[in-house]
Amino acid sequence: MPKRFSTARGREFGDGVRAALSATGMSAREICEKIDWDPGKLSDLFNGKGGCSELDLAILLSFCRIDPAERDHLLSVFRKTDMKDWWQQHGATQPVRPRTLIEHLTKAKKFIGWSPLAVAGLLQQPDYIRAVCLATEKIPAKEIEERVVTRLAMQEVFRRRLDCVFYIHEQALQLPVGGPDVLRAQLHHLLEMWVRPYIDIRIVPTDAGAHAGLAGPFTLMEFDRIEPVVFVEAENSSLVIEGPTAVTGYQDVLKSLDRIALNAEESRERISTHAT
Repeated sequence: MPKRFSTARGREFGDGVRAALSATGMSAREICEKIDWDPGKLSDLFNGKGGCSELDLAILLSFCRIDPAERDHLLSVFRKTDMKDWWQQHGATQPVRPRTLIEHLTKAKKFIGWSPLAVAGLLQQPDYIRAVCLATEKIPAKEIEERVVTRLAMQEVFRRRLDCVFYIHEQALQLPVGGPDVLRAQLHHLLEMWVRPYIDIRIVPTDAGAHAGLAGPFTLMEFDRIEPVVFVEAENSSLVIEGPTAVTGYQDVLKSLDRIALNAEESRERISTHAT
């Protein structure tokens, strides 16, 4: 089945408006009657066919009585729903809840991550997550536990047996995040996750030298109905990459890493060596 055209902005907009409508407890037809809309207008809005102005949308969202910040976000996204690639600027640091990443994670059929410096976020234990947060001085202390909870909630994708491949550089197995005890516990957790048939952990050995992933960490997700998407997280911004040429470039990096990474059994042995 061919992939349908959509963008990260468009999907986030559609999901947000649907959530707003659902929160009213009314049917779409009832809402249209209340604001004097033809039902087809709402359908066109969701399908990106136009026919709805920014003022129309503001009226709809006001009727739904959603949080002002969410209203402003949806209005902002609405202006660019047909644009691929999305640079999200967050302020001082990454948001507590990375909305776009989480929403795509729930829809993904395959997750492929490259982690050159630290253990991949979806594999991190609570104490490891805390240590990472504490090392980021711009994160307020009052937010740390909330970030831990959010990161652990993201790991619920394992309950639906999401197909995952994690490429992790060997130096991440040696960096004493949180101290030796926290690192040791984290490595033992990797060994526990390694046995799950839907999780493939591949270690890129230090002696491989220079490699295609030197530019930094990223995540690539594949889906049933939409094209692959790449996520790159920086200090205080995120980049959602959707253009076919750019995505292909990241896929090529993963293919290169796959060629030099240890196989599954060798990776388990390398993790075990550093865990002792």
